[in-house]
Amino acid sequence: MASVSDVSDIACTVSSTGISAPSYSEILAWFQAQYRAIYGSDVILDNSTQDGQWIAIQAQAMNASNQSMIAAFNSFSPATAQGVGLSSVVKINGITRSEATYSSCDVIITGAVGTTILNGSVKDTLYSYIWSLPYNVTIPAGGQITLTATCSAAGAISASPNTLTIINTPTDGWQSVTNVSSASLGQALQTDASLRQQQSASTMIPSVTPLDGMVGAILALTGVSSCKGYENDTGSTDANGIPAHAVSVVVSGGDAVEIATTIANKKTMGAPTYGTTSETVTDSAGNSRSISFFRPSNTNIYVSITLTALAGYTDAIGETIAAQVADYIASQEEGSVIYVTRLYKPATLDNDAGGLTYDLTGIEIGTTSGSLSASNVTLAFNASPVCPTSNITIMAS
Repeated sequence: MASVSDVSDIACTVSSTGISAPSYSEILAWFQAQYRAIYGSDVILDNSTQDGQWIAIQAQAMNASNQSMIAAFNSFSPATAQGVGLSSVVKINGITRSEATYSSCDVIITGAVGTTILNGSVKDTLYSYIWSLPYNVTIPAGGQITLTATCSAAGAISASPNTLTIINTPTDGWQSVTNVSSASLGQALQTDASLRQQQSASTMIPSVTPLDGMVGAILALTGVSSCKGYENDTGSTDANGIPAHAVSVVVSGGDAVEIATTIANKKTMGAPTYGTTSETVTDSAGNSRSISFFRPSNTNIYVSITLTALAGYTDAIGETIAAQVADYIASQEEGSVIYVTRLYKPATLDNDAGGLTYDLTGIEIGTTSGSLSASNVTLAFNASPVCPTSNITIMAS
């Protein structure tokens, strides 16, 4: 950058290409040039001098001011806004960031008839998460009651059958607790990337094709984290089992009645809907219709990772490998293909995280622990992958 006396040369500039600003080193050079123009070209301004340090502080302040203005400028666009700024700007599309939700699971409480459990909680045997019961629980005649426990930690906390078996708040008369089914997974606070995707999809509402408009409208509903639409425009049932001329959507999160109403309002007239979740929707003329859609079913993915342990390898490093692979699989969409070769990247840690302490020799996956192979796993169109770290085996030699 040329050194000139115009202060605007070290400030932000907005042009047809966006906003830009000089780097810190360019700003520092500008301040030094102006100082020497006043006090002489032989003045020393490196970090060993007081004047040099003071000029550097001024340059840092100017650079920080520029970066703040760039962040403010970028916050007006969904493509570049972050955090609270992104949450605010997407409101123009009528959508909001999905808050974190909590996993829940039905549990069977067994004990003496009439026992009252106040503010009770249970703990799982694998991860020691606390799951809260309703505030006031009374064991009825028969000695057991089924109720819903809610995880105290937000996000997709899993609980396999028969793992919620620890009584965390012992109460006289309360004998045992267990769960016969897996937990319904919660979701973490919606990320910026996911919110940007939702905002982009929401602009499809006035789109040319009804299916795109339907998907966009569903994604704009509160609590919906993902939606995929399918249409069978043939005269026979397609490979996904969708009947002839029917539409089907797979939706995660959101209120079932709101979703069904949106489908009814946006779908092509006369096209039937297909799915395992059904709601009755009444239109403005008083006509009732049954609208069906899918909630994603969970498909467990099991992984076996073999590696050669080198100097410095520990079980903790193996746990980190498993966690990264589990996160990658859980991030895949409904109906996706889990490619074995793509698991090598999350299974390879950075050098400073222990990547030099082992050598990967093989990865196998499957939908059961007894059917692992090097073949890819193709999910059903309405299935989401689930892979807790307990599904991942690390075999070090």
